[in-house]
Amino acid sequence: MEKKSVNKNILADALKQSFVKLAPGIQVKNPVMLVVYMGAILTSVLYILSFMGVKDENGGYILAISLILWFTVLFANFAEAIAEGRGRAQADTLRKARKDVRARKLKSPGNAEEFTEVLSAELKKGDIVYVKAGEQIPMDGEVIDGAASVDESAITGESAPVIRESGGDRSAVTGGTTLVSDWLVIEVTAEAGESFLDKMIAMVEGASRKKTPNEIALQILLVTLTIIFLVVTAALLPFSGFASLQAGRGSAISITNVIALLVCLAPTTIGALLSSIGIAGMSRLNQANVLAMSGRAIEAAGDVDVLLLDKTGTITLGNRQASEFIPVNGVTEQELADAAQLSSLADETAEGRSIVVLAKERFGIRGRELSRLNAEFVEFTAKTRMSGIDYQGTQIRKGAAESVKAFVTEQGGIYPEECQQIVKRVAGAGGTPLVVAKNSQVMGVIYLKDIVKNGVKERFEDLRKMGIRTIMITGDNPMTAAAIAAEAGVDDFLAEATPETKLALIRDYQLKGHLVAMTGDGTNDAPALAQADVAVAMNSGTQAAKEAGNMVDLDSSPTKLIDIVRIGKQLLMTRGSLTTFSVANDVAKYFAIIPVLFFGIYPQLAALNFMGLTSSKTAILSAIIYNALIIIALIPLALKGVKYRELPAGKLLKRNMLIYGLGGITAPFIAIKLIDMLLTAGKIV
Repeated sequence: MEKKSVNKNILADALKQSFVKLAPGIQVKNPVMLVVYMGAILTSVLYILSFMGVKDENGGYILAISLILWFTVLFANFAEAIAEGRGRAQADTLRKARKDVRARKLKSPGNAEEFTEVLSAELKKGDIVYVKAGEQIPMDGEVIDGAASVDESAITGESAPVIRESGGDRSAVTGGTTLVSDWLVIEVTAEAGESFLDKMIAMVEGASRKKTPNEIALQILLVTLTIIFLVVTAALLPFSGFASLQAGRGSAISITNVIALLVCLAPTTIGALLSSIGIAGMSRLNQANVLAMSGRAIEAAGDVDVLLLDKTGTITLGNRQASEFIPVNGVTEQELADAAQLSSLADETAEGRSIVVLAKERFGIRGRELSRLNAEFVEFTAKTRMSGIDYQGTQIRKGAAESVKAFVTEQGGIYPEECQQIVKRVAGAGGTPLVVAKNSQVMGVIYLKDIVKNGVKERFEDLRKMGIRTIMITGDNPMTAAAIAAEAGVDDFLAEATPETKLALIRDYQLKGHLVAMTGDGTNDAPALAQADVAVAMNSGTQAAKEAGNMVDLDSSPTKLIDIVRIGKQLLMTRGSLTTFSVANDVAKYFAIIPVLFFGIYPQLAALNFMGLTSSKTAILSAIIYNALIIIALIPLALKGVKYRELPAGKLLKRNMLIYGLGGITAPFIAIKLIDMLLTAGKIV
């Protein structure tokens, strides 16, 4: 019910905006529709003059033409307004999240006790603020001290809090979000009015939307065609008068019919929908929780032919899973599995849970109650790099080889060479080795394996069909990278990747004429993001990454890049399809109505009236009625977009020419004939 209510509100606002957009200052921004707007004004004036005895056509006919032209302009305004409506609704929601709150501005970063209370609007770039649990983060910034859970639901829509901490790639915070726990010391990175939330509001409501190069080029073409038809129709007035005198029959074409003819011949269909197609494309991206900093980035996404994808979280699940227990001599696999499971019973990480499950699956070993064992769980820390369990005088540890080696040695045990070889073998195969020790004895190694996501190979195959090359980026060694690349089905990989090698790879592809897309979240990704044609920065990443990218993924999902490419391609497909339909439409209208206009002067042209239209008036009126209605009929397609199909560009072009080219030619003939029959039957003209 709520969704329907929102849609009704957007629809009502769009209807209102359709009339607001009749202002000349707004109409002049769309030259093609400006011609229709001027035509509506001129025919309105002609209708008023008809009451004074100055008329070139019947008053009722002039009124009908004028009303239809006004409706054509309103329909074009409505198409743009309804596309903008969704953005305005989202912008209103975001504005509610932005509040002018009081902030603690610290005198020095290391002293949270000495501060001055100021309003968030008074903060400047470089100021240091202290935020406690339950308070709103006053301005965009980088965490320089502390770690806390942050509720970003006002921006991302995701209810689960996220961790933000100093250092690393999760240090950026956004003004308007709320601290759920602990505290943070934040260095402000944006001036008032220039925050991420301000930019987001401006983008989603279209206030800062600029026309893309492709849009500008298409509009120049449409304006050129309109000027040509303006000259042609203007020349028809003296030509028809002269031809009438020469032939001794018929009469000059009326000014009303010339205006109507110009509107029919001009590319008004695509001219009316062009802006809404671009706005709707950005809206689809916003619905995917991606903020594009420019329309150019969306278009570039549609033309991308090389994708650089991080391995972890994109191609693989990101959480490695236990796949094998490898014991050392003197230890059975079941004994190793039992010790490994005991050390993981209280381990809530995905890796820990997978160890418990694998032991159960392989040997039927079920988890035991820690309370019954009177056990104490030893948590993993970055310092010790291992975790485990102490119970009834027994100590079990699992972790990095070097850490477990140090633990065994301290217990007076010996770290066997055999274990070292197992560790090397697992690492060389692309896995993560976890060594397990019980008291002073090394038990063996748990093989944690990167798991390639289900369906990812098929998705890469689909991208390959579209002519897109996929390249996996990983810090793994070449042997490991090659194994995962082969399993995932990517076209190539970059192993042991560094910021310099990523940047060099992108430049190399661009020099060869390719358009490159990539994702990143860290400061070390910033150079490559700045170089890429489509650069998607993670919202959870650093400020440097966000500033370098031309898109920000609010969900911080590395797989989003594939969806962005699809949305970009759908935008280009929609614009191309509707342009094809519009041009085909115009060609059909030429053949439908122009011969009928000159019946009176050249009776021979009756042979070209294969549609059997009743008269020049019914032909003109039918054509402009169709011209207005087709805009309304195509608005859903412009907003929703042409259905995306994973086909090569050549096949897509042929398909669009067949559907939208042929459809654009046949639709006017059928519709104009039906409208002409209705007008004739009703004796309207």
